[in-house]
Amino acid sequence: MDFIEACRQFISIDSTPTHGNRELARWAAAFCRRHGLEVEEQEEIVGDLEQVNIIARPSKERPQAEFLLQNHLDTVDPGPFSLWTQTGSNPFDAHIMDGKIYGLGAADVKLDFLCKLWAIASFGNDRAWKLPPVLVGTFGEETGMQGALKLIRKNKIAAKMALIGEPSDLQLINAAKGFASVEIRVPFSDEELQYRQEHNLRESTSTQSKMFRGKAAHSSTPHLGESAISKMLEYLMMLPDSVNIMEIDGGINFNTVPSNAFLEIDIASPVKEPIGKKIVNIFRALKSMELQFLDYKDNEFHPSTPTLNIGLIRTNEDDVQISGSCRLPPIITHEVYETWMDELRAVCEKNGAIFRVNDYKKPYRTERNSILVKGCLDELRNLGLSDKPITQPSTNEASIFSRIGIECVCFGPGKREDNVHTPTEHVAIADLEKAIEFYKKIIERFCL
Repeated sequence: MDFIEACRQFISIDSTPTHGNRELARWAAAFCRRHGLEVEEQEEIVGDLEQVNIIARPSKERPQAEFLLQNHLDTVDPGPFSLWTQTGSNPFDAHIMDGKIYGLGAADVKLDFLCKLWAIASFGNDRAWKLPPVLVGTFGEETGMQGALKLIRKNKIAAKMALIGEPSDLQLINAAKGFASVEIRVPFSDEELQYRQEHNLRESTSTQSKMFRGKAAHSSTPHLGESAISKMLEYLMMLPDSVNIMEIDGGINFNTVPSNAFLEIDIASPVKEPIGKKIVNIFRALKSMELQFLDYKDNEFHPSTPTLNIGLIRTNEDDVQISGSCRLPPIITHEVYETWMDELRAVCEKNGAIFRVNDYKKPYRTERNSILVKGCLDELRNLGLSDKPITQPSTNEASIFSRIGIECVCFGPGKREDNVHTPTEHVAIADLEKAIEFYKKIIERFCL
């Protein structure tokens, strides 16, 4: 099977969050064995899904130290199939047009796994390795990086350095922001719950409703979007405290800048302490935190400061749910992060709300003068590619691996902006070939 056919088959296998990656991992494991690698399959049950990490080495013996080449094998959900016009309305049916492969995972980051496999397999088995390479395909990157965490907790690798797959347009990433996702639940009072129930039974009411429009963007780059929820909460701040919220809704998830929001209010409410005032108090605290963010600039990033996004707000039967995330550059220490979370928790508790951090991933930075960064930049320069390191405003598995002392950089074929997580996702075949050559050079430099 040639490389392009392998790419087609890899894309054809569903590894979305609701499907799991078992089928793809087993195909990848068999393909690695066919290319002479020794493979371990780490099987895990997450929820009701069977998930698999694969660990492939050029020899049976597990070394005391090794060089990690890693990719996640899962993808995001494709969304409506009809939007995938370049692939005949099927995101799993790879199409090639104008020297580019289109399909779900083409750039993020299924095919880069095959690039690394091709590079390792080219060296054969009979080698005296100085720092043996290990190829790892993980599950669950798109849902909390569970596979990387399981890999580390069960001590499956002994990596000193790592090259993490990330669509970077063939540029080296030496730093990335950290990430925290937060959920706040503001309960309705007993008086409100009773009033809402009675209100819904009336034939005529005094409610008013208003729609808010924004522009969607990824939460790592909120400056590229326009938050409809923020517009709605700014409007709510201008209303009297006595206004009662009957319905408040906006966004699709915590990780996306919301493009739509909806507010229904009752201006003639007898409720003494309506929920709207509590939500406004929490929003004011978030705006105050954003002002604190401006004191922490890391000019290697764009945006240069920490950022915050309220991605979702929902009216439930008993409460209003607010979900969001913040992105933290490496200059933010864990102590500063904890202080911000404690301040927000205190405001929530003062307003009778429940505050919870659902996920936290530390930022990472590998210094430019490190042996790994300098060596990678040298090889990129020799291949005629950019030798200027870049940073990433979002988070990936380098955050997990760097936490245990593994020196990490990220690299991969394919553009990120306006490409990954879209129905036109693609990667140039020429860039896949350049990635294979780069990985060969890195293996020669660090592993032999």
